[in-house]
Amino acid sequence: MNTGHPYTVEPWGITEQTLDLDHLPQSESVFALSNGHIGLRANLDEGEPHGLPGTYLNGVFELRPLPYAEAGYGYPESGQSVINVTNGKIIRLLVDDEPFDLRYGQTQDHERSIDFREGVLHRRALWTSPAGRTVRVTSKRLVSLTQRSIAAIEYEIEPIDGPARIVLQSELVTNEELPLPNADPRAAAVLEAPLRPEEHTHNGSKAILVHRTEHSALRVAVGMDHEVEGPESMYVEAESSADLARFSVTTVLDRGQKLRIVKYIAYGWSSTRSLPALRDQVAAALTAARYTGWHGLVDEQRGYLKQFWDNSDIEVEGDVELQQAVRFAMFHVLQAGARAEERAIPAKGLTGPGYDGHCFWDTEVFVLPVLTYGLPHAVAQALRWRHSTLPLARERAAQLGLKGALFPWRTIRGEECSGYWPAGTAAFHIGADIAVAVARYVQATGDRDFERDFGLEILVETARMWRSLGHHDAAGLFRINGVTGPDEYSALADNNVFTNLMAQSNLLAAADAVARHPHEARALEVNTEETASWRDAANAMYIPYDEDLGVHPQADGFTKHRIWDFENTPPDHYPLMLHYPYFDIYRKQVVKQADLVLAMQVRGDAFTDEQKRRNFDYYETLTVRDSSLSACTQAVMAAEVGHLELALDYTAEAALMDLHDLAKNTKDGLHMASLAGTCVALVAGFGGLRDHGECMSFKPRLPVGLTGLAFSMSVRGARLRVETTHEQTTYTLREGDELPFLHHGEQHVLIPGKPITLDIPPLTRDTPPGQPTGRAPVRRQSAPDTHPTGPSPS
Repeated sequence: MNTGHPYTVEPWGITEQTLDLDHLPQSESVFALSNGHIGLRANLDEGEPHGLPGTYLNGVFELRPLPYAEAGYGYPESGQSVINVTNGKIIRLLVDDEPFDLRYGQTQDHERSIDFREGVLHRRALWTSPAGRTVRVTSKRLVSLTQRSIAAIEYEIEPIDGPARIVLQSELVTNEELPLPNADPRAAAVLEAPLRPEEHTHNGSKAILVHRTEHSALRVAVGMDHEVEGPESMYVEAESSADLARFSVTTVLDRGQKLRIVKYIAYGWSSTRSLPALRDQVAAALTAARYTGWHGLVDEQRGYLKQFWDNSDIEVEGDVELQQAVRFAMFHVLQAGARAEERAIPAKGLTGPGYDGHCFWDTEVFVLPVLTYGLPHAVAQALRWRHSTLPLARERAAQLGLKGALFPWRTIRGEECSGYWPAGTAAFHIGADIAVAVARYVQATGDRDFERDFGLEILVETARMWRSLGHHDAAGLFRINGVTGPDEYSALADNNVFTNLMAQSNLLAAADAVARHPHEARALEVNTEETASWRDAANAMYIPYDEDLGVHPQADGFTKHRIWDFENTPPDHYPLMLHYPYFDIYRKQVVKQADLVLAMQVRGDAFTDEQKRRNFDYYETLTVRDSSLSACTQAVMAAEVGHLELALDYTAEAALMDLHDLAKNTKDGLHMASLAGTCVALVAGFGGLRDHGECMSFKPRLPVGLTGLAFSMSVRGARLRVETTHEQTTYTLREGDELPFLHHGEQHVLIPGKPITLDIPPLTRDTPPGQPTGRAPVRRQSAPDTHPTGPSPS
């Protein structure tokens, strides 16, 4: 089904039926392939035309200067930017000396598609050259989820209307010319050609290039090898130079004959390994890939994805576009984390250079909860990466006069890269976000070995940071002042509710983990006095409350600020930070993204039902969603307080953030947090999943626009399936021992082979709140009008 957007709507895949050159940068992100180690933007095989060339290796970056108008103590000295490494995607085609270039001649047919169950990018084109020769080109591309270092391409050419002289040039290209969005000329100079050549070799159908970054001192090796099928008469040759390796095949094809080439590409990088070791590692990966073969790689990919979908699929009935969008989201979240293996999961995954390739708190708060119940080993790897950066986090804490460890707001390797400290350094909640992710992973998996060997140290050092950052006031309350919460339209506030509640969870989780692992805790020099101080701080944590309004202020004094003049803010002045000074935004009641509302989602146990309703209604009128992180959280809490149609509207906004390019920046890469948030909105919103307590809790309810919802998840080795309609929910334990759970507050116990079907209690509906003028979400379905409509956010 075509909807007027560039892609068809189908439940298990996505198809682009025509090539729109103006839309090319966005589709390069949407069809990007990755395994968490290698990321390939969906540039056309022949390299041109392109929107933004992109080949990324997780953790490979270059240092760049951070400009400051005035220097200040504690400012980060340099930034880190992901770089476009050697491009192995390119296979150039010449037909009777005419380059196959879709900007010329006539393109009669062009289609690209991905089936999320296969994980292979398919492309087909029917093209007539300016000289009148017509050829059919088909290609398939994958980034292997089973062989971490490998990508592969199958490329086939067939003349349609007569014989043609064909030349294929398979290339490795380093230091491609790129558009540089950074206006700082010093940074542009650093990133213009970031890779310095060290070695180039070629032999037969194989070639390898080795480069090194000048400032970050990372060595990158890339190799390619080929299999060729075609007429007996073919001429092949290989060549290499500092920044280019090429394998060429020349032949004449009669009408109906085909030339097929399979290209295997291997990537490796290291900050410590020698050139010969890295070169040989890449050569070995190529050998293993050739041994597996193209069809073997495709079979492995299908097998990996079959297991993933069997364990993690989310099924939506009644909205095919939303069904497609959530599977698109899960597919890309999987790609971002599957083989990251002790590297960060960046905010854009490996789909584009947005945010300089940095990892933020997005990972722990939005992405890891999805992977915890679907691909838990990837969560352990991501948290082990955080653990590996603890020495740098300790240094940063000491630099700022704090104890313990202070994790960076944005980074690639572990150093702080945010040059704007009110929204960066002051966002201390990142420490608790990581600690809570550790506690969630351990609770969901029962992995006490991980807790002992990695999690404990993270919990201890973040607890120490909170204990030194906050203080007990004269009344004994524990206060945390001068922080920035999730809402970046407020900065340097006292007692941000989200921050304080997350710090409370962090302190208690650390004390509990120390009790479980006393020997390891002693090695970290933790004593009973210190853990007692953590519990005291947690129990005395100050949570602001406005008695006059009956709501929680986002932070001390927030509800006393003047409300932003939404009525007189032009629609084209959003996002606000691009049109108004921060000093004005900071002193008004206007919320960029869910903050207090997010606190109610992640710490729902700290609020009563009435407080949740009042808080949600209050902040709904102030939240402008100038961040892609907001809609999914608003969806979850709208569903919990009973505004189900509004929740569906927000779910769709999160789900279609990239498919409809709602933020107008999909060209820079996909929004991983919004994609993961789509899954959270469905499972935690309409499925009502909460994991605050010892056992899972569900409060499923569906909006009018959906007729059914089903999802699977892994909990402590058990495989649980939940299926809900408007009237009933069925819980099935597919594997594992008995599993206790709560359904709308009542406890039940599941055992294998005995599904439990329970009624859904009736919902008392209230009138949903309105949003700031012009900031209401687009209505998803034609239910009775319950709130005003408006444009989607910019």
